[in-house]
Amino acid sequence: MVRKTKRNLFLLIVIAGVVVILDQLTKWLIRQNLAMGEEIYPISAFAPFFRFTYWKNTGAAFGLFQNANIPLLIMAIIISAVIIRTYFHMEDEPLLLRISLSMMLGGAIGNMIDRITLGYVTDFIAVGRFPVFNIADSSVTVGAFLMLLAFYLSEREEKKKGVHEAESDQGPQDA
Repeated sequence: MVRKTKRNLFLLIVIAGVVVILDQLTKWLIRQNLAMGEEIYPISAFAPFFRFTYWKNTGAAFGLFQNANIPLLIMAIIISAVIIRTYFHMEDEPLLLRISLSMMLGGAIGNMIDRITLGYVTDFIAVGRFPVFNIADSSVTVGAFLMLLAFYLSEREEKKKGVHEAESDQGPQDA
């Protein structure tokens, strides 16, 4: 039991840690190399559709709740605590679910670091007319999608078990 808990904790730390490192490194590179609002096109074949644009976001995703840095920071801290608490009570849950929570935690921490140290979140990935985002935002979004997928797969598995158990309870049918 202890070994499984340590392995699960290791997974959480590694995935969340990689997300935080990639997020903070890419944001630092953008802040060091671009002026506010400046754009570069890293893949010329996709210009101007895909670009890096330095943007300061004091709100939430999609530009909502601008200038709400403190309430969003408090909410991120609470969500992170809930993720960590939930994670420790899910030793036997599917790996995909644990990965999804780890990704969401890493994303939340990445943006929390910006809010605490800068007073805003650095966004830089721009695709078409979609709002500018960053690695942390992507990690939270992909993590949420994986969580939904894990729930779907788990429910599908439970339904399969229910069908098989019902068939075995009926026993052989006489014709």
